[in-house]
Amino acid sequence: MNPVTNPFAPGAGNQPPELVGRQAILDKAGITIQRIKAGRSDRSPLIVGLRSVGKTVLLMEIERIATDFGCQTAMVEAQEDMPIKQLLIPPLRKILLGLNSMKAAGDAASRGLRVLKSFLSGLKVSVGEMEISLDYPPEKGSADSGLLDMDLIDVFVALGEAARAAKTAAVIIIDELQYLSEAELGALIMAVHKISQHQLPVILVGAGLPQLPGDTGRAKSYSERLFIFPQLGALSETDSATALQEPARAASAAFNADALAEIFRQTKGYPYFLQEWGFQSWNAAAKSPINLKDVQKATKAAIANLDESFFRVRFDRLTPREQDYLRALAELGGEPQRTGDVARLFGAQSENVAPLRAGLIAKGMIYSPRHGEVAFTVPLFDEFMKRAMPALKSKARKGK
Repeated sequence: MNPVTNPFAPGAGNQPPELVGRQAILDKAGITIQRIKAGRSDRSPLIVGLRSVGKTVLLMEIERIATDFGCQTAMVEAQEDMPIKQLLIPPLRKILLGLNSMKAAGDAASRGLRVLKSFLSGLKVSVGEMEISLDYPPEKGSADSGLLDMDLIDVFVALGEAARAAKTAAVIIIDELQYLSEAELGALIMAVHKISQHQLPVILVGAGLPQLPGDTGRAKSYSERLFIFPQLGALSETDSATALQEPARAASAAFNADALAEIFRQTKGYPYFLQEWGFQSWNAAAKSPINLKDVQKATKAAIANLDESFFRVRFDRLTPREQDYLRALAELGGEPQRTGDVARLFGAQSENVAPLRAGLIAKGMIYSPRHGEVAFTVPLFDEFMKRAMPALKSKARKGK
Protein backbone atom coordinates (compact mmCIF):
# COMPACT_ATOMS: atom_id res chain seq x y z
CA MET A 1 0.00 0.00 0.00
CA ASN A 2 1.37 3.38 -1.00
CA PRO A 3 1.76 5.59 2.10
CA VAL A 4 1.63 8.71 -0.08
CA THR A 5 -1.98 7.94 -1.07
CA ASN A 6 -3.03 7.03 2.48
CA PRO A 7 -6.37 8.88 2.79
CA PHE A 8 -6.61 8.94 6.57
CA ALA A 9 -5.74 12.06 8.55
CA PRO A 10 -5.30 11.68 12.31
CA GLY A 11 -4.66 15.03 13.95
CA ALA A 12 -6.20 17.78 16.07
CA GLY A 13 -9.14 19.21 14.16
CA ASN A 14 -8.11 17.61 10.86
CA GLN A 15 -11.00 17.26 8.43
CA PRO A 16 -11.67 13.52 8.00
CA PRO A 17 -11.87 12.26 4.41
CA GLU A 18 -15.47 11.13 5.05
CA LEU A 19 -17.62 13.11 7.51
CA VAL A 20 -20.39 10.73 8.58
CA GLY A 21 -23.06 10.62 11.26
CA ARG A 22 -23.15 14.41 11.78
CA GLN A 23 -25.37 15.71 8.98
CA ALA A 24 -28.39 16.43 11.18
CA ILE A 25 -26.33 18.83 13.33
CA LEU A 26 -24.92 20.57 10.26
CA ASP A 27 -28.35 20.89 8.65
CA LYS A 28 -29.82 22.45 11.80
CA ALA A 29 -26.89 24.85 12.11
CA GLY A 30 -27.36 25.92 8.50
CA ILE A 31 -31.05 26.64 9.09
CA THR A 32 -30.26 28.62 12.23
CA ILE A 33 -27.65 30.75 10.45
CA GLN A 34 -30.09 31.53 7.64
CA ARG A 35 -32.81 32.47 10.12
CA ILE A 36 -30.47 34.78 12.04
CA LYS A 37 -29.32 36.40 8.79
CA ALA A 38 -32.97 37.01 7.84
CA GLY A 39 -33.59 38.76 11.17
CA ARG A 40 -35.48 35.89 12.80
CA SER A 41 -34.70 34.53 16.24
CA ASP A 42 -33.31 31.05 16.84
CA ARG A 43 -31.31 29.27 19.49
CA SER A 44 -27.57 29.06 18.99
CA PRO A 45 -25.91 25.61 18.88
CA LEU A 46 -23.30 24.76 21.51
CA ILE A 47 -21.94 21.33 20.57
CA VAL A 48 -21.14 19.05 23.50
CA GLY A 49 -19.01 15.92 23.63
CA LEU A 50 -15.90 14.17 24.88
CA ARG A 51 -12.54 14.78 23.29
CA SER A 52 -11.87 13.02 19.97
CA VAL A 53 -15.51 13.05 18.81
CA GLY A 54 -14.96 15.74 16.17
CA LYS A 55 -16.35 18.92 17.75
CA THR A 56 -13.68 21.13 16.20
CA VAL A 57 -14.20 19.56 12.78
CA LEU A 58 -17.91 20.37 12.98
CA LEU A 59 -17.22 23.96 14.00
CA MET A 60 -14.94 24.35 10.98
CA GLU A 61 -17.64 22.91 8.75
CA ILE A 62 -20.25 25.27 10.24
CA GLU A 63 -17.90 28.19 9.55
CA ARG A 64 -17.67 27.06 5.92
CA ILE A 65 -21.48 26.84 5.70
CA ALA A 66 -21.83 30.34 7.17
CA THR A 67 -19.28 31.72 4.70
CA ASP A 68 -21.19 30.11 1.82
CA PHE A 69 -24.30 31.96 3.03
CA GLY A 70 -22.39 35.24 2.78
CA CYS A 71 -21.88 35.75 6.53
CA GLN A 72 -18.88 37.34 8.20
CA THR A 73 -17.25 34.68 10.39
CA ALA A 74 -14.40 34.19 12.84
CA MET A 75 -13.37 31.14 14.84
CA VAL A 76 -11.25 31.09 18.01
CA GLU A 77 -10.32 28.60 20.72
CA ALA A 78 -10.67 29.43 24.40
CA GLN A 79 -7.67 28.51 26.52
CA GLU A 80 -6.99 28.07 30.20
CA ASP A 81 -6.25 31.38 31.93
CA MET A 82 -6.96 33.46 28.79
CA PRO A 83 -9.21 36.44 29.68
CA ILE A 84 -12.35 36.67 27.55
CA LYS A 85 -11.36 40.12 26.25
CA GLN A 86 -8.14 38.71 24.84
CA LEU A 87 -10.12 35.83 23.34
CA LEU A 88 -12.86 37.89 21.69
CA ILE A 89 -11.12 41.02 20.41
CA PRO A 90 -9.30 39.36 17.44
CA PRO A 91 -12.44 37.67 16.00
CA LEU A 92 -14.63 40.74 16.63
CA ARG A 93 -12.02 42.92 14.94
CA LYS A 94 -11.88 40.55 11.96
CA ILE A 95 -15.66 40.54 11.52
CA LEU A 96 -16.06 44.31 11.95
CA LEU A 97 -13.27 45.06 9.49
CA GLY A 98 -14.98 42.71 7.04
CA LEU A 99 -18.28 44.53 7.54
CA ASN A 100 -16.53 47.89 7.22
CA SER A 101 -15.38 46.94 3.72
CA MET A 102 -19.02 46.53 2.67
CA LYS A 103 -20.61 49.76 1.40
CA ALA A 104 -24.04 48.83 2.72
CA ALA A 105 -22.73 48.84 6.30
CA GLY A 106 -22.26 52.59 6.15
CA ASP A 107 -21.23 54.20 9.44
CA ALA A 108 -22.57 51.30 11.50
CA ALA A 109 -19.43 49.22 10.96
CA SER A 110 -17.04 52.08 11.73
CA ARG A 111 -19.07 52.80 14.87
CA GLY A 112 -18.71 49.13 15.80
CA LEU A 113 -14.94 49.46 15.44
CA ARG A 114 -14.98 52.53 17.66
CA VAL A 115 -16.99 50.64 20.29
CA LEU A 116 -14.50 47.77 20.05
CA LYS A 117 -11.69 50.29 20.52
CA SER A 118 -13.36 51.38 23.78
CA PHE A 119 -13.55 47.71 24.82
CA LEU A 120 -9.87 47.29 23.93
CA SER A 121 -8.70 50.35 25.86
CA GLY A 122 -6.03 49.56 28.42
CA LEU A 123 -5.56 45.99 27.18
CA LYS A 124 -2.72 44.63 25.06
CA VAL A 125 -3.88 41.82 22.82
CA SER A 126 -1.54 39.89 20.55
CA VAL A 127 -1.66 37.01 18.11
CA GLY A 128 1.70 35.29 18.24
CA GLU A 129 4.25 38.10 18.35
CA MET A 130 2.00 40.64 16.63
CA GLU A 131 0.05 43.05 18.81
CA ILE A 132 -3.56 43.74 17.83
CA SER A 133 -4.42 47.41 17.33
CA LEU A 134 -7.30 49.48 15.98
CA ASP A 135 -6.74 52.82 14.23
CA TYR A 136 -10.08 54.16 15.41
CA PRO A 137 -10.92 56.57 18.21
CA PRO A 138 -12.90 55.05 21.11
CA GLU A 139 -16.66 55.56 21.21
CA LYS A 140 -17.07 57.45 24.45
CA GLY A 141 -19.80 56.10 26.69
CA SER A 142 -19.90 52.66 25.03
CA ALA A 143 -18.08 49.55 26.23
CA ASP A 144 -15.91 51.64 28.55
CA SER A 145 -17.58 51.15 31.94
CA GLY A 146 -15.08 48.51 33.06
CA LEU A 147 -17.95 46.12 33.77
CA LEU A 148 -17.49 43.07 31.55
CA ASP A 149 -21.15 42.14 31.21
CA MET A 150 -22.30 45.67 30.34
CA ASP A 151 -19.38 46.38 28.00
CA LEU A 152 -19.73 43.08 26.13
CA ILE A 153 -23.41 43.85 25.51
CA ASP A 154 -22.41 47.19 23.96
CA VAL A 155 -19.92 45.47 21.67
CA PHE A 156 -22.35 42.76 20.54
CA VAL A 157 -25.14 45.27 19.92
CA ALA A 158 -22.81 47.47 17.85
CA LEU A 159 -21.70 44.36 15.93
CA GLY A 160 -25.30 43.34 15.32
CA GLU A 161 -26.27 46.79 14.10
CA ALA A 162 -23.35 46.78 11.66
CA ALA A 163 -24.28 43.31 10.37
CA ARG A 164 -27.91 44.33 9.96
CA ALA A 165 -26.91 47.47 8.04
CA ALA A 166 -24.76 45.31 5.74
CA LYS A 167 -27.67 42.88 5.25
CA THR A 168 -25.64 39.94 6.46
CA ALA A 169 -24.90 38.14 9.73
CA ALA A 170 -21.93 37.85 12.05
CA VAL A 171 -21.04 34.31 13.15
CA ILE A 172 -18.73 34.04 16.16
CA ILE A 173 -17.41 30.51 16.70
CA ILE A 174 -15.70 29.58 19.97
CA ASP A 175 -14.16 26.17 20.66
CA GLU A 176 -13.33 24.83 24.16
CA LEU A 177 -15.96 27.00 25.88
CA GLN A 178 -15.52 25.08 29.15
CA TYR A 179 -12.37 27.12 29.81
CA LEU A 180 -14.34 30.34 30.36
CA SER A 181 -14.89 31.31 33.99
CA GLU A 182 -18.46 31.45 35.29
CA ALA A 183 -18.38 35.26 35.23
CA GLU A 184 -17.06 35.33 31.66
CA LEU A 185 -19.57 32.76 30.47
CA GLY A 186 -22.33 34.73 32.18
CA ALA A 187 -21.27 37.93 30.41
CA LEU A 188 -21.21 36.15 27.07
CA ILE A 189 -24.69 34.72 27.66
CA MET A 190 -26.02 38.18 28.59
CA ALA A 191 -24.64 39.60 25.34
CA VAL A 192 -26.26 36.79 23.32
CA HIS A 193 -29.52 37.41 25.20
CA LYS A 194 -29.48 41.10 24.31
CA ILE A 195 -28.90 40.56 20.59
CA SER A 196 -31.63 37.90 20.62
CA GLN A 197 -34.08 40.35 22.20
CA HIS A 198 -33.28 42.92 19.49
CA GLN A 199 -33.26 40.25 16.75
CA LEU A 200 -29.86 41.40 15.59
CA PRO A 201 -28.08 39.13 13.08
CA VAL A 202 -25.33 37.80 15.33
CA ILE A 203 -24.97 34.17 16.31
CA LEU A 204 -22.63 32.44 18.72
CA VAL A 205 -21.71 28.88 17.74
CA GLY A 206 -19.59 26.97 20.22
CA ALA A 207 -18.36 23.64 21.49
CA GLY A 208 -17.16 22.24 24.77
CA LEU A 209 -16.85 19.26 27.05
CA PRO A 210 -19.90 17.56 28.59
CA GLN A 211 -20.01 19.93 31.57
CA LEU A 212 -20.89 22.87 29.27
CA PRO A 213 -24.72 22.72 29.63
CA GLY A 214 -24.38 22.72 33.41
CA ASP A 215 -21.83 25.53 33.28
CA THR A 216 -24.15 27.73 31.22
CA GLY A 217 -27.08 26.97 33.50
CA ARG A 218 -25.09 28.00 36.56
CA ALA A 219 -23.83 31.15 34.82
CA LYS A 220 -27.34 32.24 33.75
CA SER A 221 -30.51 30.32 34.52
CA TYR A 222 -32.17 31.35 31.23
CA SER A 223 -29.39 29.90 29.05
CA GLU A 224 -31.53 26.91 28.00
CA ARG A 225 -33.81 29.37 26.17
CA LEU A 226 -30.89 30.77 24.17
CA PHE A 227 -28.98 27.64 23.22
CA ILE A 228 -29.40 24.08 22.05
CA PHE A 229 -26.78 21.51 23.04
CA PRO A 230 -26.30 18.90 20.29
CA GLN A 231 -24.66 15.85 21.83
CA LEU A 232 -21.74 14.46 19.86
CA GLY A 233 -20.72 10.90 20.65
CA ALA A 234 -18.96 7.92 19.12
CA LEU A 235 -20.08 6.69 15.70
CA SER A 236 -22.16 3.57 15.28
CA GLU A 237 -20.48 0.48 13.87
CA THR A 238 -22.17 1.13 10.52
CA ASP A 239 -21.02 4.76 10.38
CA SER A 240 -17.55 3.75 11.55
CA ALA A 241 -17.30 1.30 8.68
CA THR A 242 -18.39 4.01 6.23
CA ALA A 243 -15.81 6.45 7.63
CA LEU A 244 -13.12 3.88 6.85
CA GLN A 245 -14.41 2.14 3.74
CA GLU A 246 -15.40 5.14 1.61
CA PRO A 247 -12.00 6.93 1.76
CA ALA A 248 -10.27 3.60 1.08
CA ARG A 249 -12.46 2.96 -1.97
CA ALA A 250 -11.81 6.48 -3.25
CA ALA A 251 -8.11 5.54 -3.15
CA SER A 252 -8.78 2.22 -4.97
CA ALA A 253 -8.54 0.02 -1.86
CA ALA A 254 -10.83 -1.58 0.72
CA PHE A 255 -11.09 -3.14 4.19
CA ASN A 256 -12.54 -6.59 4.65
CA ALA A 257 -15.31 -7.18 7.20
CA ASP A 258 -13.05 -8.66 9.89
CA ALA A 259 -10.71 -5.69 9.68
CA LEU A 260 -13.57 -3.22 10.07
CA ALA A 261 -14.96 -5.14 13.05
CA GLU A 262 -11.58 -5.18 14.79
CA ILE A 263 -11.01 -1.46 14.28
CA PHE A 264 -14.44 -0.72 15.74
CA ARG A 265 -13.66 -2.97 18.73
CA GLN A 266 -10.39 -1.15 19.36
CA THR A 267 -11.65 2.41 18.80
CA LYS A 268 -15.25 2.08 20.07
CA GLY A 269 -16.22 4.30 17.15
CA TYR A 270 -14.49 7.50 18.28
CA PRO A 271 -13.66 9.50 15.13
CA TYR A 272 -10.10 10.53 16.07
CA PHE A 273 -9.16 6.93 16.83
CA LEU A 274 -10.82 5.68 13.64
CA GLN A 275 -8.50 7.96 11.69
CA GLU A 276 -5.47 6.72 13.65
CA TRP A 277 -6.31 3.05 13.13
CA GLY A 278 -7.21 3.64 9.48
CA PHE A 279 -3.91 5.43 8.91
CA GLN A 280 -1.82 2.76 10.62
CA SER A 281 -3.74 -0.13 9.02
CA TRP A 282 -3.20 1.30 5.55
CA ASN A 283 0.54 1.59 6.17
CA ALA A 284 0.73 -1.90 7.69
CA ALA A 285 -1.01 -3.64 4.78
CA ALA A 286 0.94 -5.12 1.88
CA LYS A 287 -2.06 -4.98 -0.46
CA SER A 288 -5.81 -4.43 -0.62
CA PRO A 289 -8.09 -5.51 0.93
CA ILE A 290 -6.77 -4.59 4.36
CA ASN A 291 -7.36 -7.62 6.58
CA LEU A 292 -7.52 -8.57 10.25
CA LYS A 293 -3.79 -9.33 10.52
CA ASP A 294 -2.99 -5.91 9.09
CA VAL A 295 -5.20 -4.26 11.73
CA GLN A 296 -3.68 -6.33 14.54
CA LYS A 297 -0.23 -5.21 13.43
CA ALA A 298 -1.45 -1.63 13.10
CA THR A 299 -2.94 -1.67 16.61
CA LYS A 300 0.52 -1.82 18.17
CA ALA A 301 1.67 1.17 16.12
CA ALA A 302 -1.56 3.11 16.80
CA ILE A 303 -1.37 2.61 20.57
CA ALA A 304 2.32 3.51 20.64
CA ASN A 305 1.66 6.68 18.67
CA LEU A 306 -1.29 7.70 20.86
CA ASP A 307 0.69 6.99 24.03
CA GLU A 308 3.57 9.17 22.82
CA SER A 309 1.43 12.09 21.68
CA PHE A 310 -2.35 12.26 22.14
CA PHE A 311 -2.39 10.78 25.65
CA ARG A 312 1.09 11.79 26.82
CA VAL A 313 0.62 15.55 26.36
CA ARG A 314 -2.38 15.37 28.69
CA PHE A 315 -0.66 13.12 31.21
CA ASP A 316 2.38 15.40 31.42
CA ARG A 317 0.20 18.37 32.46
CA LEU A 318 -0.81 16.53 35.64
CA THR A 319 0.78 16.77 39.05
CA PRO A 320 1.85 13.45 40.62
CA ARG A 321 -1.18 13.58 42.93
CA GLU A 322 -3.53 14.19 39.98
CA GLN A 323 -1.94 11.26 38.17
CA ASP A 324 -2.62 9.05 41.18
CA TYR A 325 -6.26 10.13 41.30
CA LEU A 326 -6.77 9.39 37.61
CA ARG A 327 -5.03 6.03 38.03
CA ALA A 328 -7.56 5.18 40.73
CA LEU A 329 -10.39 6.22 38.41
CA ALA A 330 -8.90 4.11 35.62
CA GLU A 331 -8.80 1.07 37.89
CA LEU A 332 -12.60 1.24 38.13
CA GLY A 333 -13.00 1.46 34.35
CA GLY A 334 -13.82 3.88 31.57
CA GLU A 335 -17.47 4.37 32.51
CA PRO A 336 -18.68 7.05 34.98
CA GLN A 337 -17.75 6.10 38.56
CA ARG A 338 -18.94 7.20 41.98
CA THR A 339 -16.65 9.82 43.48
CA GLY A 340 -16.65 7.97 46.80
CA ASP A 341 -15.38 4.77 45.16
CA VAL A 342 -12.57 6.67 43.43
CA ALA A 343 -11.61 8.40 46.68
CA ARG A 344 -11.43 5.08 48.54
CA LEU A 345 -9.08 3.60 45.95
CA PHE A 346 -7.10 6.84 46.00
CA GLY A 347 -6.76 6.48 49.75
CA ALA A 348 -8.64 9.53 50.99
CA GLN A 349 -12.08 10.75 52.01
CA SER A 350 -14.21 12.06 49.15
CA GLU A 351 -14.56 15.51 50.69
CA ASN A 352 -10.78 15.77 51.11
CA VAL A 353 -10.12 15.27 47.40
CA ALA A 354 -12.85 17.66 46.23
CA PRO A 355 -10.32 20.46 45.42
CA LEU A 356 -8.16 17.97 43.51
CA ARG A 357 -11.20 16.75 41.59
CA ALA A 358 -12.25 20.33 40.83
CA GLY A 359 -8.78 21.08 39.49
CA LEU A 360 -8.94 18.09 37.14
CA ILE A 361 -12.34 19.25 35.89
CA ALA A 362 -10.92 22.74 35.29
CA LYS A 363 -8.07 21.17 33.29
CA GLY A 364 -10.62 19.35 31.15
CA MET A 365 -9.42 15.88 32.18
CA ILE A 366 -12.61 14.69 33.88
CA TYR A 367 -16.23 15.79 34.19
CA SER A 368 -19.23 15.00 36.34
CA PRO A 369 -22.01 13.41 34.25
CA ARG A 370 -24.28 13.31 37.31
CA HIS A 371 -24.05 14.44 40.92
CA GLY A 372 -21.62 12.21 42.78
CA GLU A 373 -20.08 10.74 39.63
CA VAL A 374 -16.92 11.39 37.67
CA ALA A 375 -15.62 10.21 34.28
CA PHE A 376 -12.77 10.80 31.86
CA THR A 377 -13.26 13.42 29.14
CA VAL A 378 -10.76 11.56 26.93
CA PRO A 379 -11.97 8.19 25.58
CA LEU A 380 -9.65 5.24 26.22
CA PHE A 381 -7.65 7.29 28.73
CA ASP A 382 -8.32 4.66 31.39
CA GLU A 383 -6.41 2.11 29.31
CA PHE A 384 -3.54 4.56 28.82
CA MET A 385 -3.33 5.25 32.57
CA LYS A 386 -2.93 1.54 33.25
CA ARG A 387 -0.12 1.36 30.70
CA ALA A 388 1.56 4.52 32.01
CA MET A 389 1.17 3.57 35.70
CA PRO A 390 0.92 -0.25 35.94
CA ALA A 391 0.66 -0.26 39.74
CA LEU A 392 -2.17 1.37 41.68
CA LYS A 393 -0.83 3.01 44.83
CA SER A 394 -2.62 2.04 48.03
CA LYS A 395 -2.38 5.46 49.68
CA ALA A 396 -2.80 8.98 48.34
CA ARG A 397 0.31 11.07 47.90
CA LYS A 398 0.56 13.92 50.35
CA GLY A 399 0.68 17.45 48.99
CA LYS A 400 1.18 18.07 45.28
